Amino acid sequence: MAAQQDKVVLGIDIGGTGIKGAPVNVATGELLAERVRLDTPQPATPEAVGRVVKQLVDEFAWTGPVGCTFPAIVHNGVTLSAANVDKSWINAPAQDILSQATGLPLKLVNDADAAGLAEAIFGAAKGKGGKVLVITLGTGIGSALIVDGKLISNTEFGHVIYPKDGIAEKYCSAKVKDDLDMKYKDYAVRLNGYLEHLQLLLSPDLVIIGGGISKKHDKFIPELKGLRFPVVPADLKNDAGIVGAALEAAATFGI
Repeated sequence: MAAQQDKVVLGIDIGGTGIKGAPVNVATGELLAERVRLDTPQPATPEAVGRVVKQLVDEFAWTGPVGCTFPAIVHNGVTLSAANVDKSWINAPAQDILSQATGLPLKLVNDADAAGLAEAIFGAAKGKGGKVLVITLGTGIGSALIVDGKLISNTEFGHVIYPKDGIAEKYCSAKVKDDLDMKYKDYAVRLNGYLEHLQLLLSPDLVIIGGGISKKHDKFIPELKGLRFPVVPADLKNDAGIVGAALEAAATFGI
């Protein structure tokens, strides 16, 4: 996409296994081209990830601001964790690294926070009051907490201790399901236990399940039992991170 348009930002979603992007109309949340997905390099060092992000920018012939997600705690453009990428990202000036790699103004945001923001503005959390928890199930587990429409950033509920001898994302992420070749019914049992734990901690009013696995929500959400809150799939499904990243960049750069 060579021509720039008003209210359009390139959104890029960096994950542990794939990096995907598309131009987004930030007024409507609509993707304006088919998203492009490239494999996350292994090891996922800053230099290697920067090259793939630059590939995506070049794929769309993009010359404007970029919004980009990252699977880590992101504070003032610095990544403070690295659960599913190379440990060299810890305490790295990641926003500056990726901006320099692309040669463009770039806003970096936690991947689940971006998904939560997109769902709050355009998706399943739109107009919802109370506590809404967005859980993204992928290589790991991301989380976004939205309270009365306001995002509370960097919650990292995928890293709570669950079960007693591990952390949640090592127990019931989508990757764990795939690695163990679990049937959806058996996977739902694990996810149910984790959501019951979050119920104890947070008493959310609504839980939204995102990530690529949300495309198959009919195979596991109906199996969930004993929860005090409704569980629904993300409206934007696996595009939520792309849309949320674009929204963050639009807010930062005044688009």
